[in-house]
Amino acid sequence: MKIATRRLLLRAATAAAVACTAALILMPGVASAATATATAKGNVDVYERARESSQLVDTLANGEIVTVQGCRQGWCYITHTGPDGFVQAANLRRNGGAMQPDFNLTFAFPQGSFTIGSGGVSIGIGNPPPYGSPNYRKVCFFTGKGYTGDSFCLDRGAAKAYVGNQWNNRISSFRNPSGLTVRVCSDAGYDGTCRTYSTSASSLGSLDNQISSIRIK
Repeated sequence: MKIATRRLLLRAATAAAVACTAALILMPGVASAATATATAKGNVDVYERARESSQLVDTLANGEIVTVQGCRQGWCYITHTGPDGFVQAANLRRNGGAMQPDFNLTFAFPQGSFTIGSGGVSIGIGNPPPYGSPNYRKVCFFTGKGYTGDSFCLDRGAAKAYVGNQWNNRISSFRNPSGLTVRVCSDAGYDGTCRTYSTSASSLGSLDNQISSIRIK
Protein backbone atom coordinates (compact mmCIF):
# COMPACT_ATOMS: atom_id res chain seq x y z
CA MET A 1 0.00 0.00 0.00
CA LYS A 2 1.34 3.48 -0.87
CA ILE A 3 2.57 5.66 2.00
CA ALA A 4 0.13 8.47 1.24
CA THR A 5 -2.76 6.01 1.11
CA ARG A 6 -1.85 4.53 4.48
CA ARG A 7 -1.70 8.00 6.05
CA LEU A 8 -5.07 8.95 4.57
CA LEU A 9 -6.70 5.74 5.83
CA LEU A 10 -5.24 6.28 9.30
CA ARG A 11 -6.57 9.82 9.50
CA ALA A 12 -10.00 8.79 8.20
CA ALA A 13 -10.22 5.90 10.67
CA THR A 14 -9.27 8.19 13.56
CA ALA A 15 -11.89 10.74 12.56
CA ALA A 16 -14.58 8.06 12.24
CA ALA A 17 -13.77 6.63 15.66
CA VAL A 18 -13.99 10.01 17.34
CA ALA A 19 -17.19 10.84 15.51
CA CYS A 20 -18.84 7.63 16.70
CA THR A 21 -17.75 8.26 20.29
CA ALA A 22 -19.03 11.83 20.29
CA ALA A 23 -22.36 10.77 18.83
CA LEU A 24 -22.91 8.27 21.62
CA ILE A 25 -22.30 10.48 24.66
CA LEU A 26 -21.09 13.92 25.67
CA MET A 27 -18.38 13.47 28.26
CA PRO A 28 -17.57 16.47 30.50
CA GLY A 29 -14.07 17.77 29.99
CA VAL A 30 -13.57 16.78 26.34
CA ALA A 31 -15.54 19.52 24.65
CA SER A 32 -14.37 23.06 23.99
CA ALA A 33 -15.06 25.15 27.10
CA ALA A 34 -17.12 28.38 27.02
CA THR A 35 -17.61 31.05 29.67
CA ALA A 36 -21.19 31.89 30.66
CA THR A 37 -23.07 33.89 33.30
CA ALA A 38 -25.77 32.51 35.58
CA THR A 39 -28.91 34.61 35.10
CA ALA A 40 -32.15 34.04 37.02
CA LYS A 41 -34.50 35.82 39.43
CA GLY A 42 -33.14 33.66 42.22
CA ASN A 43 -30.36 31.11 42.55
CA VAL A 44 -29.61 28.68 39.73
CA ASP A 45 -29.67 25.05 40.79
CA VAL A 46 -26.78 22.73 39.90
CA TYR A 47 -27.72 19.06 39.59
CA GLU A 48 -25.68 15.87 39.65
CA ARG A 49 -27.33 14.75 36.41
CA ALA A 50 -29.18 16.45 33.57
CA ARG A 51 -32.65 16.23 35.12
CA GLU A 52 -34.51 18.03 37.91
CA SER A 53 -35.20 14.78 39.75
CA SER A 54 -31.44 14.34 40.18
CA GLN A 55 -29.58 15.24 43.36
CA LEU A 56 -29.00 18.98 43.93
CA VAL A 57 -25.26 19.54 44.42
CA ASP A 58 -24.92 23.34 44.44
CA THR A 59 -26.52 26.67 43.54
CA LEU A 60 -25.22 29.57 41.46
CA ALA A 61 -25.78 33.17 42.44
CA ASN A 62 -27.22 35.55 39.89
CA GLY A 63 -24.30 36.91 37.84
CA GLU A 64 -21.87 34.16 38.79
CA ILE A 65 -19.37 33.27 36.04
CA VAL A 66 -18.99 29.58 35.20
CA THR A 67 -17.27 27.50 32.55
CA VAL A 68 -19.59 25.49 30.31
CA GLN A 69 -18.01 22.26 29.13
CA GLY A 70 -20.89 21.19 26.89
CA CYS A 71 -24.65 21.33 26.39
CA ARG A 72 -27.32 18.93 25.16
CA GLN A 73 -31.09 18.68 25.34
CA GLY A 74 -31.49 21.93 27.30
CA TRP A 75 -28.87 21.16 29.94
CA CYS A 76 -25.23 22.32 30.26
CA TYR A 77 -22.44 20.76 32.27
CA ILE A 78 -20.59 23.51 34.16
CA THR A 79 -17.42 23.77 36.23
CA HIS A 80 -16.80 26.52 38.78
CA THR A 81 -15.41 27.07 42.28
CA GLY A 82 -18.11 24.90 43.85
CA PRO A 83 -19.21 21.35 43.01
CA ASP A 84 -19.55 20.85 39.24
CA GLY A 85 -22.75 19.61 37.65
CA PHE A 86 -25.61 20.24 35.24
CA VAL A 87 -27.56 23.49 34.89
CA GLN A 88 -30.57 24.26 32.72
CA ALA A 89 -29.34 26.10 29.61
CA ALA A 90 -32.14 28.68 29.92
CA ASN A 91 -30.50 29.98 33.11
CA LEU A 92 -27.18 30.75 31.41
CA ARG A 93 -26.18 33.68 29.22
CA ARG A 94 -23.25 33.83 26.84
CA ASN A 95 -22.10 36.95 24.97
CA GLY A 96 -25.27 38.75 26.05
CA GLY A 97 -27.61 36.08 24.72
CA ALA A 98 -29.20 32.89 25.96
CA MET A 99 -27.05 29.81 26.01
CA GLN A 100 -28.22 27.59 23.20
CA PRO A 101 -29.02 24.02 24.30
CA ASP A 102 -26.89 22.64 21.50
CA PHE A 103 -24.07 25.09 20.79
CA ASN A 104 -21.19 23.72 18.75
CA LEU A 105 -18.73 21.41 20.49
CA THR A 106 -15.31 20.66 19.04
CA PHE A 107 -13.40 17.50 19.86
CA ALA A 108 -9.73 17.77 18.91
CA PHE A 109 -7.49 14.77 18.28
CA PRO A 110 -4.03 14.36 16.77
CA GLN A 111 -5.18 13.92 13.17
CA GLY A 112 -7.92 16.55 13.03
CA SER A 113 -11.15 17.51 14.76
CA PHE A 114 -14.85 16.65 15.07
CA THR A 115 -17.52 19.31 15.58
CA ILE A 116 -21.16 18.73 16.46
CA GLY A 117 -23.90 21.13 17.52
CA SER A 118 -26.45 23.63 16.28
CA GLY A 119 -24.26 24.35 13.29
CA GLY A 120 -24.44 20.75 12.16
CA VAL A 121 -21.71 18.14 12.07
CA SER A 122 -18.29 18.49 10.48
CA ILE A 123 -15.12 16.44 10.48
CA GLY A 124 -11.77 18.07 9.85
CA ILE A 125 -8.80 15.98 8.78
CA GLY A 126 -5.52 17.48 9.88
CA ASN A 127 -2.45 17.53 7.70
CA PRO A 128 0.55 15.40 8.71
CA PRO A 129 3.82 17.22 9.49
CA PRO A 130 5.43 18.49 6.26
CA TYR A 131 7.78 16.01 4.67
CA GLY A 132 11.29 16.81 5.87
CA SER A 133 10.20 19.01 8.79
CA PRO A 134 11.59 18.45 12.33
CA ASN A 135 8.26 16.84 13.30
CA TYR A 136 8.43 14.30 10.47
CA ARG A 137 10.01 11.50 12.49
CA LYS A 138 9.79 8.62 10.04
CA VAL A 139 12.09 6.67 7.79
CA CYS A 140 10.54 4.98 4.75
CA PHE A 141 12.09 1.91 3.15
CA PHE A 142 11.67 0.86 -0.51
CA THR A 143 12.16 -2.37 -2.40
CA GLY A 144 13.63 -0.57 -5.40
CA LYS A 145 16.62 1.72 -5.79
CA GLY A 146 15.92 5.42 -5.98
CA TYR A 147 12.93 5.20 -3.60
CA THR A 148 10.80 3.08 -5.90
CA GLY A 149 8.75 -0.09 -5.52
CA ASP A 150 6.81 -1.25 -2.48
CA SER A 151 7.46 0.60 0.77
CA PHE A 152 6.87 0.79 4.51
CA CYS A 153 7.74 3.39 7.16
CA LEU A 154 9.07 3.20 10.70
CA ASP A 155 8.89 5.87 13.41
CA ARG A 156 11.80 7.24 15.38
CA GLY A 157 12.62 4.78 18.17
CA ALA A 158 11.55 1.73 16.16
CA ALA A 159 13.60 -1.42 16.66
CA LYS A 160 12.91 -4.29 14.27
CA ALA A 161 15.10 -7.24 15.21
CA TYR A 162 13.61 -8.93 12.17
CA VAL A 163 11.79 -7.02 9.45
CA GLY A 164 9.52 -9.94 8.63
CA ASN A 165 9.27 -12.26 5.68
CA GLN A 166 7.57 -9.62 3.53
CA TRP A 167 10.55 -7.25 3.69
CA ASN A 168 13.50 -9.51 4.53
CA ASN A 169 16.30 -9.16 1.96
CA ARG A 170 14.12 -6.88 -0.18
CA ILE A 171 15.16 -3.36 0.86
CA SER A 172 17.14 -1.38 -1.71
CA SER A 173 16.77 2.27 -0.59
CA PHE A 174 15.28 4.45 2.14
CA ARG A 175 14.27 8.07 2.72
CA ASN A 176 15.38 9.73 5.93
CA PRO A 177 14.27 13.40 5.56
CA SER A 178 14.79 14.37 9.23
CA GLY A 179 18.31 13.00 9.53
CA LEU A 180 17.49 10.31 12.07
CA THR A 181 20.10 7.69 12.98
CA VAL A 182 19.32 4.56 10.97
CA ARG A 183 21.21 1.33 11.59
CA VAL A 184 20.58 -1.53 9.17
CA CYS A 185 22.05 -5.03 9.46
CA SER A 186 22.23 -8.01 7.14
CA ASP A 187 21.19 -10.51 9.81
CA ALA A 188 18.31 -10.65 12.26
CA GLY A 189 19.03 -9.41 15.79
CA TYR A 190 21.20 -6.50 14.53
CA ASP A 191 23.98 -8.90 13.59
CA GLY A 192 26.06 -9.57 10.51
CA THR A 193 27.17 -6.66 8.36
CA CYS A 194 25.76 -3.43 9.77
CA ARG A 195 25.84 0.17 8.58
CA THR A 196 24.68 3.41 10.21
CA TYR A 197 23.20 6.33 8.25
CA SER A 198 22.04 9.83 9.12
CA THR A 199 20.87 10.64 5.60
CA SER A 200 18.67 9.07 2.96
CA ALA A 201 20.15 6.32 0.80
CA SER A 202 19.04 5.95 -2.82
CA SER A 203 21.06 2.72 -3.02
CA LEU A 204 22.67 0.45 -0.44
CA GLY A 205 25.68 -1.02 -2.21
CA SER A 206 26.65 -4.36 -0.67
CA LEU A 207 23.57 -4.26 1.58
CA ASP A 208 21.20 -4.06 -1.36
CA ASN A 209 18.49 -6.69 -0.80
CA GLN A 210 20.41 -7.90 2.26
CA ILE A 211 18.75 -6.10 5.19
CA SER A 212 17.09 -8.20 7.91
CA SER A 213 17.02 -5.87 10.95
CA ILE A 214 16.61 -2.13 11.50
CA ARG A 215 16.99 0.26 14.43
CA ILE A 216 16.06 3.98 14.28
CA LYS A 217 17.08 6.62 16.82
